[in-house]
Amino acid sequence: MNLKNTQSGSFLKNYKSILLLLGGILAGSILGLVFGKEVEVIKPLGDIFLNLLFTAIIPLIFFTIASSIASLEKSEKLGKLFVIVIGVFLSTVLISAILMIIGVLLFPIHQDIIISKIPLESIQSGNAGSQITQLLTAGDFYELLSRKSMLALIIFSFLIGFASLRSGEKGTSFRDFLNSGNEVMKQLLHLIMKTAPIGLGAYFAYQVGIFGPQLFGAYAKPLGLYYAVCAFYFVVFFSLYAFIAGGKKGLKIFWENNITPSLTALGTCSSIATIPANLEATEKMLIPAHIRNIAIPLGAPLHKDGSSMSSVIKIAVIFAMFGKDFTDPHTLLLALGITVIVSVVEGGIPNGGYIGEILAITIYGFPMEQALPAAMIVGTLVDPMATLLNANGDVVSSMLITRIADGKRWLSVKRSS
Repeated sequence: MNLKNTQSGSFLKNYKSILLLLGGILAGSILGLVFGKEVEVIKPLGDIFLNLLFTAIIPLIFFTIASSIASLEKSEKLGKLFVIVIGVFLSTVLISAILMIIGVLLFPIHQDIIISKIPLESIQSGNAGSQITQLLTAGDFYELLSRKSMLALIIFSFLIGFASLRSGEKGTSFRDFLNSGNEVMKQLLHLIMKTAPIGLGAYFAYQVGIFGPQLFGAYAKPLGLYYAVCAFYFVVFFSLYAFIAGGKKGLKIFWENNITPSLTALGTCSSIATIPANLEATEKMLIPAHIRNIAIPLGAPLHKDGSSMSSVIKIAVIFAMFGKDFTDPHTLLLALGITVIVSVVEGGIPNGGYIGEILAITIYGFPMEQALPAAMIVGTLVDPMATLLNANGDVVSSMLITRIADGKRWLSVKRSS
């Protein structure tokens, strides 16, 4: 009897946070189904939670990356690690896009999408050079403190880390400051995540209540195809990646630790907001600190399996709208190229910008006023699943990166140490 009580207590201790999170999400989903659009009244609870996360994300990314680089030994092959990170990110993005293309070819989208005119977001125009400059840098220091300058902040954090590493003994105090700041931010985010059941519950209630009915409208077939292929990719391919990275042990620790990141991604629709959960998960999965502290923050803005798949489905929907053939090899190759660009330039904030849609519509020569609204609607409705793959893909990619960088026995060594 005592053994049963002990096992029950251990289970509750290990899974308490996950059970609370699931309870909040379930309650929110039920509220959304029952009350529909009226549930929008509790959306501020979700907004408060998300705002708390976003305000903590900026210093977290700075301290995580800078302290990780500053703590590296000079003998470590940092350049090799970056090559591995980019190689893994690019490979999984292309695999996910090819899988979605196969899905569209097997189940073609033939339907009438209503070409409606809805108010479009104001989109800043500029030449390619200025857009790249804005993407990679900020005009002033305070602009780095915005999640809109996420890639610029990451680059700045890398530079600070390298400068600290190069400063030798004179930079010891600053390196201690970076390490201390990293620990403080981890504890702060741990406190914020205690409010996740309420915040994510409110967000799920809003999504189910507001967007749920649209899933059964004119966009049902492409959305059904997208969610089905993505679910297959999430279960089968992520399991395959985890197995390649660490065998049966890798498969086990991945599915043991990716629940909270998955639920956070689904609830917030933000890769950036999922960074804390991903860092915590990869730490439990025994991913080395110098790998997880680089791959996770860098993956949030640059690595997007879900966005690459959504880019393909949006292009297929637009082709169906105008009665064009999506199966032409030239069209498919262009679609692959667009997905890679989208994965790099799309932001990690909820529904953050429509650069990918605009790029695809421009390249294929469709009328912007008619094609963009349809792409925006599809993009909004696939956002939860896309974010799940974007964010959770960073976790399993970290395992693959560790496997390549540290060898096939990395998990056994870490577990025994």
